[in-house]
Amino acid sequence: MKSLIIGGSGFVGGYLARHLRALGHQTAVTKMPGEQAGIFGTDTCGITVFDLDILAQDAVSKLIHDINPDYIFHLAAQSSVAASWENPGLTADVNIKGSIHVLEAVRRQEKKIKVLLVGSGEEYGKISPEEIPVREEHMVVPGNIYAATKACQNQIGAIYAKAYQMDVRMVRAFNHIGPYQTPCFVVSDFCKQAAEIEAGLKEPVIWTGNLEAKRDFTDVRDIVRAYVLLAQSGQAGETYNVGSGRAVRIGDILNMVLSYVETKISVKEDSKKLRPLDVPVIEADISKIQRATGWKPEIRLEQTVSETLEAWRTAVRSRMCERLS
Repeated sequence: MKSLIIGGSGFVGGYLARHLRALGHQTAVTKMPGEQAGIFGTDTCGITVFDLDILAQDAVSKLIHDINPDYIFHLAAQSSVAASWENPGLTADVNIKGSIHVLEAVRRQEKKIKVLLVGSGEEYGKISPEEIPVREEHMVVPGNIYAATKACQNQIGAIYAKAYQMDVRMVRAFNHIGPYQTPCFVVSDFCKQAAEIEAGLKEPVIWTGNLEAKRDFTDVRDIVRAYVLLAQSGQAGETYNVGSGRAVRIGDILNMVLSYVETKISVKEDSKKLRPLDVPVIEADISKIQRATGWKPEIRLEQTVSETLEAWRTAVRSRMCERLS
């Protein structure tokens, strides 16, 4: 089997590529020209890496034609909610136009390629307590620019599947976390700050956004297992939630991080980390993916947070050694 991960040099793509390789797939990933290879480092472990600008339609089409994969996992996205507020135009271009470029290239291939379009639980928007956990049939009412672009991607994917009989399925992935995630996401941010405080690199204060929001957190290694199972067994034109099925308060995540640290740390709110519109609770109903694939999360939240903190401790120590050398 041959798999292509578009936008595969980032956090999720690195884990997905390694999972596919472990399953015996011949795996290729794309990255932006000039971008680093992400968690692969200098050793891509037999995974082929290509430069690709998702907004260059001809280049997207040529790469898909040349590789001729059996599976495409479309991960390329501007995936930060905060960044989407700062640059809505780029977010729309990458998340909507880029997805169309992929679908158009696949539509023109002779072989029927299985495509997984990765969306977000943010698409649902504000959910009332009686609607928790949220199901795929729930009306999407995006509350931020990023979520709106992902909702649009989802609808376009469904249209292509129906209109052109393409083998496209969509996921709405809820918050995924784990070692090596960038600190623009909340759990990694807390762990990075804690590791820097332990090393004496910053004052003993963790700066936070809204600690009362509740989110559905899943280890990235469980997420990529779900993606592969859905690519193999999911139904074309359908959307599947991928999450833990349990909402956790952001403040409780912070308390978990602090429990792994011996240094005394205070907590302060940073207004820059607050969003213009924030959804109080997001929690997935994951019964649909379980029926389709038998998937369920296996890695406990405490393990993920502990390993993320340890990864940042290692990164901070490495940075300090480089300064001393």
